[in-house]
Amino acid sequence: MKQLLMKNPVWVVCGVFIALSAFYWGVLASDRYVSEANVVLESPQITIPTMDVSSLLGGPTGASGDMLLLRDYLLSVDMLRDIDRLVGFREHYSAAGIDFISGLSSADVPIEDLHEYYLKRVSVELDDYANVLRIKVEAFSPEMANKIASLLLEEGEKHMNLLGKRLAEEQVRFLEDQVAMLNDNFNIARNELLDYQNKNGLISPTGTVESISAVVATLEGKLSNLQAEKTMLKSYQSSSSPAMVKVDNEIKAVRHQIEQEKNRMAQQSGNALNTVTAEYQTLELKVKFALDSYSGALAALQSTRIEAARKLKQVSVLQSPTYPEYPLEPQRLHNIAMYAIVALFLGLIMQMLLLIIKDHRD
Repeated sequence: MKQLLMKNPVWVVCGVFIALSAFYWGVLASDRYVSEANVVLESPQITIPTMDVSSLLGGPTGASGDMLLLRDYLLSVDMLRDIDRLVGFREHYSAAGIDFISGLSSADVPIEDLHEYYLKRVSVELDDYANVLRIKVEAFSPEMANKIASLLLEEGEKHMNLLGKRLAEEQVRFLEDQVAMLNDNFNIARNELLDYQNKNGLISPTGTVESISAVVATLEGKLSNLQAEKTMLKSYQSSSSPAMVKVDNEIKAVRHQIEQEKNRMAQQSGNALNTVTAEYQTLELKVKFALDSYSGALAALQSTRIEAARKLKQVSVLQSPTYPEYPLEPQRLHNIAMYAIVALFLGLIMQMLLLIIKDHRD
């Protein structure tokens, strides 16, 4: 027997390796309990009714992107620090005892090594077809596996809400400042318009000009009638007749009245109505522009507030973190069989190489 073993050292090594593997996976390997959860991210469907063609033809966007952001955070060092602080990640996984392979080597390992180990025990995968995030946590006790999985869901939801609210709150704060400023501008422009109206004693100079224009048109029509009457009287009366004198006086009075009304509308000095109207229209345009800007800012503020509410993310649990009743890992028989097959395969290759070398020597 001893001579047979000496002639086949490869198979001896192979047998020892299989025996050690079977001893480790069958005796030393610690039981690991697996807690699983399936979640999706949802947002409140708060929208402003619009007739946007893209909103009618396009479906929801950004869902997969949010799920990937959540996945990255759940697997991040920040998440690991929170788990270690809240449930004692280092202490639990370094208490595996003699199982030096699946356990954490020490509770004082650097954060880089701890994060590498964390990625081996926590799996977060995105199911692209169902758009579902599937979470698996391995721990040495069912309580710890369930705690870590539940903590991942809770902290993940907080992080996604904080991430969405931060930008929205900055936008809302900026728009609130703009609304306050535009409200002040509108009040200033409106007060300037009111002061100008009070100063000139006119509610609407434009309306006054239109009224005066109508008066001038009426007077000019009357003047035309008087001139026609005068022409008719000239045909049979002298220029000194009472009727002619009366018509001439009426014509002079109407012309004088027309001159006065026109001077009210336009004159080189004083508060002519055309100047007043031009200044009034300028102030009125300023008020209208300030009002439009203020109204637009209010609408944008309301829309941004609605968008801020829409960005709140809710982790909807399709399957709550399971509380494992028996360990799923390690798969002892499967691992022993795999290690044995690999050892036999490598042993066969080495034995063939040794035979080839021996034949060449002979």
